[in-house]
Amino acid sequence: MKSMLLPLKRYAQFDGRAGRKEYWMFQLFLFLVILVGYAGMGIGVAMESNLLTGLFGVLLGVFSLAVIVPAIAVGIRRLHDIDKSGWFLLVGLIPFVGGLVLLVFNVLPGTPGDNRFGPVPPTV
Repeated sequence: MKSMLLPLKRYAQFDGRAGRKEYWMFQLFLFLVILVGYAGMGIGVAMESNLLTGLFGVLLGVFSLAVIVPAIAVGIRRLHDIDKSGWFLLVGLIPFVGGLVLLVFNVLPGTPGDNRFGPVPPTV
């Protein structure tokens, strides 16, 4: 649980490195929160409750805005861990291929030892 919320504590820290565990646990946290939000919206739709559907929609929107900076920051730090520039995150904007390239980058193990972006990230 601690590693799921670590990127929120390092909210706008774009320097340094983030290990695979930190990155993927944060992605799992985002997935679970969004899953609960969409489940709530689905329940609202099933109950034909515009209030419940709208409430969960607004909560998801606010949550998305709140985590966009930490999500970008942990993505950049993850790229730093494999000794790539944070600008490689923009590869994700390329349709079809960009997401696959970033997936491969994020699955790769980090650089052993220090690299130009700093020391090995501590394991959480």
